[in-house]
Amino acid sequence: MEYSVWIPSNLEWSEVADLSRLADAGAWCGIWFADHYMPNTFSEDIVDGDVYEAWAILPAIAAITSSVRLGPLVAPTSVHHPALLANRAATIDRISNGRFVLGLGAGWQINEHKAYGFDLEAPGPRVKRFEEGIAIVRSLLDQERTTFHGEVFDVTDAPCQPAPIQRPLPILVGTSGARMLRATARFAQEWNTWGSPALAAENMAGFRAACEAVGTDPSSIRCSVQALVFMSDDASRLDKWRETVDLSRAIVGTPAEVRDRVAEYEAAGFDEFVLFGQSLGSTPTQRREGYERFAAEVIAV
Repeated sequence: MEYSVWIPSNLEWSEVADLSRLADAGAWCGIWFADHYMPNTFSEDIVDGDVYEAWAILPAIAAITSSVRLGPLVAPTSVHHPALLANRAATIDRISNGRFVLGLGAGWQINEHKAYGFDLEAPGPRVKRFEEGIAIVRSLLDQERTTFHGEVFDVTDAPCQPAPIQRPLPILVGTSGARMLRATARFAQEWNTWGSPALAAENMAGFRAACEAVGTDPSSIRCSVQALVFMSDDASRLDKWRETVDLSRAIVGTPAEVRDRVAEYEAAGFDEFVLFGQSLGSTPTQRREGYERFAAEVIAV
């Protein structure tokens, strides 16, 4: 099992840089950054709050690190044209000397689509847009020229130059839907999902079924999973968290208990656990100490 950090997108650049250097020098394999423009409200409501733009942050992270992989978790095809995604990915792969992973999804956050005028289509058309988009991105990254005439996109003799260093540059898809999983199995090199060990195991079963449906060996695709981690030696604090957090998307426990839960992901077939910094504290010091403690008491043990 490998481990990566997901840096919250509301943090100041100074903290992002500090956590990136920490990950690059430590026991971590990668750095992820969300591709959103505003805090999520799960509705059309808009609230104030800093959200830094992923495609500006990612090249900066690439420039100050040397070993970790990095990428968006994930870029929505409802917002980004596939030509932009492919050319951005190839460029950052060059900046990072071959460490970029292009995370893709179909798009879902309601308020940012409403506010900026991005069309959040019904699930069927949205997945169709994704299917065409990932096919075009894969071709642009791999081929000298791409021609694609679909229902959504029309691309003719299109280049992507300079080409990425990695051949192939890995595409990661974040999804649990059956149709999206089949597209993942056809075009991607990595798959990502959310959830507790039990929920992630259910999603893994769906992923393997999708691979079987399209004739892809599931072991050929790297699988990653994330959950919010609430770790403490204080029993009363743990009890409070267990009563208040969504346990379908979280791990709560002592370091030993967290190690056991993470081991369940590995047993289910996951290759990478992503630690999201949102649950680690409310200050830069607390978040850094949270990553350091996880590395010392979960990864290194």
